[in-house]
Amino acid sequence: MLQIELTAMKPGESALIARISAEASLEQRLLALGFRPGREITMLRSSPFNGPIHVRVGTTEVMLRRRDTKSIQLTKISNQTSDQISNRGA
Repeated sequence: MLQIELTAMKPGESALIARISAEASLEQRLLALGFRPGREITMLRSSPFNGPIHVRVGTTEVMLRRRDTKSIQLTKISNQTSDQISNRGA
């Protein structure tokens, strides 16, 4: 499977968290928010000018600093966005 960075995802795209490799305090915070290997993460929006990234993990929505996203390794699960998948049946 294709390894990607969170910053490379477009709004609506999803991936699986493969690994979190951060300093202890950031890793604990991410784990407490539900960021765990194997969980699906969805990009909701990306702020311009290197601003924060808005993502959803499970039912939790979080804004992350771009520098913090570097510690989250992802595996891409699909080339389709969630909007494209839901419109397929329409």
